[in-house]
Amino acid sequence: MSNRIKTTLLLAVMTAFILWIGRLIGGNQGMLIALILAAGMNFLSFWYSDKLVLRMYRAREATSQETPELYEMVVHLTRQAGLPMPRLYVIPQEAPNAFATGRNPKNAAVAVTQGLLSTMNREEIKGVVAHELAHVKNRDILIGSIAATMAGAIMMLATMARWSAIFGAGMGGDDDEGGLGFIGLIVMSILAPMAAMIIQMAISRSREYLADESGAAMAGRPEGLASALEKLGAYAGRIPLDAKPATAHMFIVNPLSGRKLMNLFSTHPPLEDRIARLRGNLRSGRSARKGFDRGQSEAQNLWDRLSR
Repeated sequence: MSNRIKTTLLLAVMTAFILWIGRLIGGNQGMLIALILAAGMNFLSFWYSDKLVLRMYRAREATSQETPELYEMVVHLTRQAGLPMPRLYVIPQEAPNAFATGRNPKNAAVAVTQGLLSTMNREEIKGVVAHELAHVKNRDILIGSIAATMAGAIMMLATMARWSAIFGAGMGGDDDEGGLGFIGLIVMSILAPMAAMIIQMAISRSREYLADESGAAMAGRPEGLASALEKLGAYAGRIPLDAKPATAHMFIVNPLSGRKLMNLFSTHPPLEDRIARLRGNLRSGRSARKGFDRGQSEAQNLWDRLSR
């Protein structure tokens, strides 16, 4: 199934889900409010989601003068892949990570954290950037952006439900119209954020495997990306990234994966499997585990320095 069809289905299903929540919360009036909200979020997700996500993480645009090595690396990779040059951004956080966003290759952006640039070597950075460019080439990022904004809409409905319950009135106010009443609003305000996490699970894990494979081919060898994934997995448990659940799925390694509850809603395949695939070691993950142990040691040393 093409990404265009997937995107259309995702928009339709998420819009219907938002309308259903609005109906449960406030009857006909709630459904109307949810319809307006869904229409607005669909519009925003297509045209402005990249700007919203970049602003959320206070990403600043990187120029060829500020980050010449990174800039030249991306120029080389995009030429090799036949892609337009994306906008480059640096996120001012110490946790190493990266993501891509934008509705199509002509309007794409790649963002890396300051921590990624300071902790990874050239081959590892190249592998990470190639993975993100593979998402751009495979047109995965629009689906991710839509999922993020739809999750945000559900979070907003949860907040509306909570305030409605606090002030003692549903949006519709009439149970015959479909309003849930006080207890129903409280339950919905708890369940809706969980539903937002399920949206992230709607993004196929196979796209991450494909981006790993395509990115390794783009970079020229898989070891750079495999080594980077080892380090990213190790650092994720040591240096937390200030990430929002609605956008965590966009990163190359889910920054919330170290939290047990978030593991239940993981949108990424296990890192050990991704590393094993990259290294052609499908029978066993022992080599990946050894790499994780090395990465954990490096992460602990860096964490000790930062904590002084």
